[in-house]
Amino acid sequence: MSNNLLLVTFNVPPTIESLVVDSLLLLESASGFSSFPVFAHSHVNDDLSLAEQVTGRQKKIRFQIYVLENELAVLLAQFKKSFAGSGIEYWVLPVLENGVI
Repeated sequence: MSNNLLLVTFNVPPTIESLVVDSLLLLESASGFSSFPVFAHSHVNDDLSLAEQVTGRQKKIRFQIYVLENELAVLLAQFKKSFAGSGIEYWVLPVLENGVI
């Protein structure tokens, strides 16, 4: 497995924000992460409140963290174990370049 850098994004229900923060802070490989509020939009209304159905958006907290490709499986396994059934959506993208300006 390669050591390419990846950007992992999680959209998290606000009710478990602090648990996700704690989980990410415990990662030995984590050199930090970002979090910010977002609105998720979907045609699927199964778990939306009436207000969310009317406005067409649902509040989420987005977390983004850089990981090496060989660390990804550990991160995802931890999340799948700790947050099973919580509705966290995630995606992984390769990082072509990063740095500080």
